[in-house]
Amino acid sequence: MMRFLVLLSFVFGTAAAANPPFTSLRPVTRPVVQSAADPQPTSQPAARERRGLLGLLRPNSRPPSERRLSRKERRARAKGGVCGDVDIQGVEIGTVPAKLVGCGVENAVRVSAISGITLSQKSVMDCTTAKALKTWIEDGMRPSVKRRGGGVVSIRVAAHYACRTRNNKPGAKISEHGRGRAIDIAAFTLRNGSTISVLDGWGKRRDGKVLRRMHKAACGPFGTVLGPDADRYHRDHFHFDTARYRSGSYCK
Repeated sequence: MMRFLVLLSFVFGTAAAANPPFTSLRPVTRPVVQSAADPQPTSQPAARERRGLLGLLRPNSRPPSERRLSRKERRARAKGGVCGDVDIQGVEIGTVPAKLVGCGVENAVRVSAISGITLSQKSVMDCTTAKALKTWIEDGMRPSVKRRGGGVVSIRVAAHYACRTRNNKPGAKISEHGRGRAIDIAAFTLRNGSTISVLDGWGKRRDGKVLRRMHKAACGPFGTVLGPDADRYHRDHFHFDTARYRSGSYCK
């Protein structure tokens, strides 16, 4: 019996010396099982760390069309916005072919509303013109009308894209309307149902002040601004276009 106890003491004493109490609680590292599809050794910690970092830094694969759009542009497009701006509501229509030499629009859009203001007809233009129109609506039209009648809710569009010469004169230069760079505006409808008309209001005291402020505010966002004082062709509307001149904006 004594010899059996001595033997047990010797066995367990040797095991305790080889495996201290605390280190024996550590998990045993499992061997790395390497698949046939991955012949490279993966047991080196540095190699695993490098591959992990590269995986995090590697961008997700996206279609080419998505890579060309910024996050803001994708968000605007998802909400019906065009030209990368959710405030410009409409649809992209791409290239508008020319019927006459000098006409046509690349990357055209058909705009239905800007900054909450509805256009009486969906208007075709390029994004430069759409953005200029937004600037004028927010910084020119709204401050001019202020809170009168509850503010403007709709703009009456007299003309937008049309492949034609200036003032439809035979042999004249192609109009900026034929390049998708122009819009003609005839009147403004207020929330209470009343209207401020260019034709009827230009010569009136109250409406005339408002319309003249609008006209002046457009000179800058647009390269050409024409109104009733310009000529007989513009007695009933404002003509705005984004043509640029070395001498600056032409406003009359």
